[in-house]
Amino acid sequence: MIAVDRGRYTCVLSSAADPDAPTVTAMRARELGRKSVVVGDRVSLVGDTSGAAGALARIVRIAERRSVLRRTADDDETTAEGRLERVVVANADQLVIVNALADPPPRTGFIDRCLVAAYDAGIEPLLCLTKADLAGPEQVLGYYAELELPYVLIRPDSDLDALRALLAGRVSVLVGHSGVGKSTLVNRLVPDASRAVGTVSAIGRGRHTSTSAVALRLPAVGADGDPGWIVDTPGVRSFGLAHVSAESLLHGFSDLVEATVDCPPNCPHTAEAADCALDAWVAAGRADPRRLASYRRLLASRSGEGDPREPERNPGDPLAGS
Repeated sequence: MIAVDRGRYTCVLSSAADPDAPTVTAMRARELGRKSVVVGDRVSLVGDTSGAAGALARIVRIAERRSVLRRTADDDETTAEGRLERVVVANADQLVIVNALADPPPRTGFIDRCLVAAYDAGIEPLLCLTKADLAGPEQVLGYYAELELPYVLIRPDSDLDALRALLAGRVSVLVGHSGVGKSTLVNRLVPDASRAVGTVSAIGRGRHTSTSAVALRLPAVGADGDPGWIVDTPGVRSFGLAHVSAESLLHGFSDLVEATVDCPPNCPHTAEAADCALDAWVAAGRADPRRLASYRRLLASRSGEGDPREPERNPGDPLAGS
């Protein structure tokens, strides 16, 4: 496991499941060239690996990554922000999408983006709905009913046993808007983490309270088993998908995939495509129209139409957009 801080990397030796595994501070060796080292990487070290104060090892090899979660600052690949691809974490098993049910209101558009990124990276999504004491989950869960998306509800008095069971033995990366309670959740899961906790402003936007991704070992609950790791990430306002192809965007909308079988070859699936089968599929009640609207917003944002970071609402829809 890797923690990154200004050119220094904290590496855990031996088994990641061993709570007593020593940590080593290392720097990237020159022979790695331009290869970046990110949180979650498995690496080979040379030099002083004692872990003693002042000791410094060198990272000489990065093992092949079995998964890579990426994001961009923009959806449009023609912009500088869209071309700048950022690796969030390597070798994660699970993407935990933290979304509040109130204060701020849930943003299904953001969840949709995270689902696309998770499926593109080949990792499993888990929806974590916080502040369940302030509002019920019915609207959000109804929106994703066709996906059978795994979820967990979190209240201030929750014992977190259900969440811990879903995290056990896995490397899980937590993402969410600022103000949704992610840092509070991390502090409850790992009491020694001391992650900064912010407040939500009057317009529903929290301050960015985490500034860098960090991997945290979950405390052991019993004598047996690996409790797992969580990777806490900075609060984000948007999850850009310029690195995901237009075709792969559909993977985050599995409830719409079957409809595209009846689309003509090379159908763009836009609202202007007269023969696109998606409209008939939704009209027949086989998918939520809000899901189609969200998919088409993502398609449009790839071509630079509209601002994907601007919250949107469908008429009569109490759920916020992206």
